[in-house]
Amino acid sequence: MERMKPAFRQPQAAEDRQAAVSVRGVSMVYDGVHAVRDASFDLAQGKFLTILGPSGSGKTTLLRLIAGFLEPTSGEIFINGRAVSAVPPHRRSIGMVFQKLALFPHMTAAQNVAFPLKMRRRDARTIPERVERYLELVRLGGLGGRRVHELSGGQQQRVAIARALVFEPDLLLLDEPLAALDRKLREEMQLEFRRIQRQLGVTTINVTHDQREALVVSDEVIVMEAGMIEQNASPLDTYRAPATSFVANFLGVTNRLSGVVTSLDGDRIGLLAGDHLMVGAAAGPGGSLQIGARASAAIRAEQIRISPDLFALSGLETVLSGTVSDVIFEGDRVVYEILTVLPETGPLRVFDHDVGSRRQYRAGDAVHLGWNARDLFVYKADPEPAATKPDRGD
Repeated sequence: MERMKPAFRQPQAAEDRQAAVSVRGVSMVYDGVHAVRDASFDLAQGKFLTILGPSGSGKTTLLRLIAGFLEPTSGEIFINGRAVSAVPPHRRSIGMVFQKLALFPHMTAAQNVAFPLKMRRRDARTIPERVERYLELVRLGGLGGRRVHELSGGQQQRVAIARALVFEPDLLLLDEPLAALDRKLREEMQLEFRRIQRQLGVTTINVTHDQREALVVSDEVIVMEAGMIEQNASPLDTYRAPATSFVANFLGVTNRLSGVVTSLDGDRIGLLAGDHLMVGAAAGPGGSLQIGARASAAIRAEQIRISPDLFALSGLETVLSGTVSDVIFEGDRVVYEILTVLPETGPLRVFDHDVGSRRQYRAGDAVHLGWNARDLFVYKADPEPAATKPDRGD
């Protein structure tokens, strides 16, 4: 008999596609503190969403609400069009992979993968073949007889993935499953998650604080802070068009500036920082910037050009002088910290990825920096920080 492959879910036509997950006005309150506040989004069938944010942002709480481990204080969650807030986790057709993998140490890899099938009382005659198929899917063919302690960290991750997928759930939830791995293995497993997800077409929600992971694996990224969704967009738009000052500063290596708005010309914003006039691009909600009002700005380290020659930067819209204060070699790039005359700003960080052919500067060297208006994101000034409240969830 010809061996079956794990099911691949063909994409539906746009007009027939129902959101796999819909979150509508969901809040979660602990002792008067919002762990999640008025969260709403839709996730299409077969897409990979990552919820990204720092510790205490509410991302793990939101995932647990979707999984059914918590019941929202208000709002509703729909899975395949069905309201599930009152539905227990085991009835939601959800596979989960946790940071602590929760594999059974007394079982072999194959027995771990078979466990959810036995719990669902699948035909015992079909289980061995299905388990073998999914072990092959995660590139563990031939290793099903090994116990957990005989597997490497990466192999244990693969067993957990196979176990979460073997019963073909409607939704796969990943709760920072790669956080404990070393960097090289983590980056390899990120690509594995993406490969498997694409091959099976299973709708997936991943929670992480790892920026690279969010950008590498996802079709969509939600960035959260203080229980609120700051932005929901593609990885490219999240990085290149951050909706808020928080998103701009959370992703990548970003320099923060501040000043007073001097002019508004469509999306072009004049900004006076101390005695230096620069031009940036309006970001965030339209109409939030006013002439004479304070504004915050952000520019990524890779968007700043550096040169000892002022004339070499003459084509850029903002140019200023500085002094190299530190040089950090990171292998594939050099990071320069540059002191400038800009007020309320520490050293600006600048990347140079061409470490082999261009001049490398030393601490104390006088340099010039420049960038274009489109690379400087300008936002309404950040509000004064509120009194600190205790974190009630990730």
